[in-house]
Amino acid sequence: MGPLIVQSDKTALLEVDHPQASDARHELAIFAELERAPEHIHTYRITRLGLWNARAAGHDSDFVLDVLDRYAKFPVPGSVRADITETMSRYGRLVIDRDANGDLELRSTDKAVVAEVARHKKIAELLVERTGEETFRLQPWARGQVKQELLKLGWPAEDLAGYAEGTPHAIDLSKSSADKGEWHIRDYQSKAVEKFWAGGSGVVVLPCGAGKTIVGAAAMATAKTNTLILVTNTVSARQWKTELLRRTTLTEDEIGEYSGSIKEVKPVTIATYQILTTKRKSEYAHLALLNAKDWGLIVYDEVHLLPAPIFKMTADLQARRRLGLTATLVREDGKEGDVFSLIGPKRFDAPWKEIEAQGYIAPANCFEIRIDMPEEERLDYAIADQDNRYRIAATSPVKIAVVKKLLERHKGEPTLIIGQYLDQIHTISAALGIDQITGETPIEERERLFEQFRQGQITALVVSKVANFSVDLPEASVAIQISGSYGSRQEEAQRLGRLLRPKADGRSASFYTLISRDTVDQDFAQNRQRFLAEQGYSYEILDAHEL
Repeated sequence: MGPLIVQSDKTALLEVDHPQASDARHELAIFAELERAPEHIHTYRITRLGLWNARAAGHDSDFVLDVLDRYAKFPVPGSVRADITETMSRYGRLVIDRDANGDLELRSTDKAVVAEVARHKKIAELLVERTGEETFRLQPWARGQVKQELLKLGWPAEDLAGYAEGTPHAIDLSKSSADKGEWHIRDYQSKAVEKFWAGGSGVVVLPCGAGKTIVGAAAMATAKTNTLILVTNTVSARQWKTELLRRTTLTEDEIGEYSGSIKEVKPVTIATYQILTTKRKSEYAHLALLNAKDWGLIVYDEVHLLPAPIFKMTADLQARRRLGLTATLVREDGKEGDVFSLIGPKRFDAPWKEIEAQGYIAPANCFEIRIDMPEEERLDYAIADQDNRYRIAATSPVKIAVVKKLLERHKGEPTLIIGQYLDQIHTISAALGIDQITGETPIEERERLFEQFRQGQITALVVSKVANFSVDLPEASVAIQISGSYGSRQEEAQRLGRLLRPKADGRSASFYTLISRDTVDQDFAQNRQRFLAEQGYSYEILDAHEL
């Protein structure tokens, strides 16, 4: 009897304590999304986008049905079997390609499908003319838009139209680096690049600390062309530059930074999302950067955080290879479909626990510590409106005493105290005498404090969401989360990810979340934990009084 019950509404219930649960979870994650993760039964939903991502990654409906049959406690409902087979068969029934003249065309071997999509108003506007019974010529600029519209209709197109090679530029991986000595690309990193290159464009999903930058560098070494790298912030841009200088044959003169403070365009240019989305007189002031060089590859770091305007810009960049890098495809704005259409489908996904088992990321223990707010605060919370309730619960001053206890428990260990609200961060920083980093902290000051933390000169930092992503702090082994972005699953994954780089002494990481009991703080925490539960992490619940 397996651990899984598959229901006719395409949900699957996983019995967490079953001996096969861990194996089932890893295979389910390929095509299903975890919706709820209480203690004993986890609920997955089999979605169309999940099935299409699996299909694009090389898995067919036989694979999906075999997984369900192997782990199911009862027979999989016939309606679910039929729906999975039909849904996955839709991927690639429509193909975007080029005709003998090099013009874009939309074709299919299914006349009914071609007729259906051609009648749709938004797609009809993107068609130039019918060139055969099953073929239409597309507007030359419409490659991205037509993929978006087809996905909405339930007909995800396979894009075989090829890519511009870009201006050639010599890039190779180096065999050694001055500070790290000889090194080798890991098997899963090589496989990720191989899968990406075979697909042409798409997303590679790897845990924080598993070397996504190396995957980007290896893709660049494969492409050997001018490359534009888009990142979340200036600190991230500089870390990318440092890593490329360590791991590739690129020199300082070949790598440019394009940010708020520096505007360099070089064969490899690293730009921030913020600079590309800056407007002046209602116009994107730096849009010319996208065509400033004949880019052959565009790398999107932390693709789950891609701002909406970047999607619009990416729709016009379909002739260039696009690589998205992320620890999670979860987007809180529901735009996973735009990532699929415009960056590309998921090409490679390595489960976190699998990478941990290979010793490439540190094991982590997750704890939820529940605190009791004092009577006065509980009354304030009870009469507050919905918008203020979370702030009151999340910023309860009672959490300061709990943070002190945890710092004492982990004395001397590199610790990040992570919060959402600036006034809470200022208060805790002052109360504990610990340096803070927020969006208000100048770039140079951030880099100085991060470097002191890396070198062990300081052992604790209070940080805002600026430290959620693309900050390399390899020795951090404890995180204390005092507040977060409501129920954000992606943020929870990013924050745990700060701790997952392997430690020199092999120790485990500890991730604490402080929760005000019987409030929306507790409700949001359950949602935040869903993605990590899907990856095999469980939270031990502790009472603050017992610390």
